[in-house]
Amino acid sequence: MSYKTRAAITGVHGWVPEDKLTNKDLEKMVDTNDEWITSRTGIRERRILRTPGWATSDMCTEAVKGLLEKTDTRPGEIDMLIVGTITGDMIFPDTANTVCDKIGAKNAFGYDINAACSGFLFALATGAQFVANGTYEKVVVVGSDMMSSIIDYEDRNTCVIFGDGAAAVLLEARRDGTGIQDFVLRGDGAGREFLHMKAGGSLRPPNAETVANREHYVYQDGKRVFKYAVEGMVSTSQELLRRNHLTIDDINWIIPHQANMRIISSVADHLGFPMDKVTINISKYGNTTAGTLGLCMWDFEDRFKKDDNIILTAFGGGFTWGSLYLKWAY
Repeated sequence: MSYKTRAAITGVHGWVPEDKLTNKDLEKMVDTNDEWITSRTGIRERRILRTPGWATSDMCTEAVKGLLEKTDTRPGEIDMLIVGTITGDMIFPDTANTVCDKIGAKNAFGYDINAACSGFLFALATGAQFVANGTYEKVVVVGSDMMSSIIDYEDRNTCVIFGDGAAAVLLEARRDGTGIQDFVLRGDGAGREFLHMKAGGSLRPPNAETVANREHYVYQDGKRVFKYAVEGMVSTSQELLRRNHLTIDDINWIIPHQANMRIISSVADHLGFPMDKVTINISKYGNTTAGTLGLCMWDFEDRFKKDDNIILTAFGGGFTWGSLYLKWAY
């Protein structure tokens, strides 16, 4: 049978810092406790990057180095590298080009995609186009965030949720029916009211007042975000099923953004999908924003089988959301 050319994930690798911030640690920092955190989020610990002089690009670099070794790929073979992140090393230059320099990818160019927790999903859909249409042979997509750099550790509503980490995938062309089949991406800028960082951009540039007012940290209206997240992830997953003439029984795995355990459970429940086929690692990493989908693939890689039907779904600040359908390639 003849198949069209599709971009397939041919390797995945993740990296997280060694330092752990447990719920017991947080009990000493803010008015909270382990039971409260676990029951509301499913999180028991998260990784925090404390290496002096390190930033998001360094986590990306470690993930990509592991990916290249794993797939026997030389840095010079990479054509393009995309990073999904909201915590780039600097406003400019973009983190992707910094990563290319740090890994020695001299023939590659890159750029960042800022879609918050949907960053990896949006970057994956974008990178896939360059491979599927024959423009490039090897594209690396990375999702990474150093959320500890923008979290207020005096705010118990946000500091218990987020952690740091990175994961990378290699995209290559396949003509065997595997690869990225379809995706649905959505956005609604009105959602910025409910999940944002108030200062630091051109609207409110950094100054003594914004720092004193603690405006350089994540703000989240948890109840509003919960409602929209479940609706968005469910509706785009259902649209993928309809468009591709699939039922939920045809899906082997769902890889959801690790926002919190209640959102993950609600999405699975609304879809009628069994929890034992939902990838979950939030208890040990927390919400690493653009890092979660790739880290789930990395943790569950040995359980995936060639031709498995997999749906990735995410929701992030902005609002941004979407789902992607792929057939596992190895």
